[in-house]
Amino acid sequence: MTAEPERAPVRDWTTPGCYPVAAGVHRIPLALPMDGLRAVNVYTVEGTDGIALIDAGWAVEGALEQLEAGLRAIGHGVAEVRDVYVTHIHRDHYTLGPELRRRTGAQIHLGAGEAPGIAAIRDLASNVPAASLDQLRRAGASDLAALIAASTAVEPWRADDWEPADRWLAAGPVRIGDRLLEVVATPGHTKGHVVFHDRAAGLLFTGDHVLPTITPSIGFELGEWELPLGRYLDSLRLLLDRPDARLLPAHGDVAPSVHERVRQLLAHHDRRLDQVVAALSPDGAATGVEVASRLTWTRRERAYGTLDDFNKMIAVCETLAHLDLLASTGRVDRSGRSDAGGVDRFAPR
Repeated sequence: MTAEPERAPVRDWTTPGCYPVAAGVHRIPLALPMDGLRAVNVYTVEGTDGIALIDAGWAVEGALEQLEAGLRAIGHGVAEVRDVYVTHIHRDHYTLGPELRRRTGAQIHLGAGEAPGIAAIRDLASNVPAASLDQLRRAGASDLAALIAASTAVEPWRADDWEPADRWLAAGPVRIGDRLLEVVATPGHTKGHVVFHDRAAGLLFTGDHVLPTITPSIGFELGEWELPLGRYLDSLRLLLDRPDARLLPAHGDVAPSVHERVRQLLAHHDRRLDQVVAALSPDGAATGVEVASRLTWTRRERAYGTLDDFNKMIAVCETLAHLDLLASTGRVDRSGRSDAGGVDRFAPR
């Protein structure tokens, strides 16, 4: 979400098709109905008993047909999908999984840390991002919270899209197709986000944890606020302790080095933390939305006021995530919130 230098893409990674990554592994981009993210990568892993997928895609019109076309290009079909391994529970990664299970009997595998999130979504029975709305109110953006609540309350919602997984994954080894991979817990983008590491082949399926040209949103999830940026940065550093690998992201093209991109992301957030401190006024404490409005957003350095309501919500939640981390490390002071419905204010120390 936050600003990084523009990069010249070698080719458009969103072009429909089926692209080889390694022996028995292919990337199939599925189109998304979103302006910011135009596709999500589904990775196929061939095995003697059928096809395993890493991430499923969003259950929108045409997605299943695009997946079928991609599989046909390598001599397979949707009917051969036996397992779906999902990195996290955002709808563009998870919701096609239950549809595949109904059609083929495929088993859905998801990080154990996402079980509370699935339960919360089913309890809400809507697309209203209740936890994020609480954060907007804490940031002094109650008007924006009301707009988001109204717009998302009328969006279509299907319980079938959010049926629970068949298997809840713990960190450790897992067999995907004929390959032995490792499940690595990487909380931050969501509480239960996981990545899948194929040490033997030097591949890391990173979901949204490490993306090659953008930074994943931080602070947009259900449940209690648990210093998400701190968790995310710790999860990035964790990958530097593992052997380097090719980066197989959920959004963007395959890249040669996870470590290189992780270092770039860590440096980016260091700069962003400094920018957030600089956006605070020494003359008085500021709310989260006030700080967000003083920053620029996306790789195009857009002013906050030019964003649509959804991306304003993402921007405010991400700003709060940075401010909370700064408060936890003593770089800023936090004050003003007297109860669960109050507003936090921040000032430089």
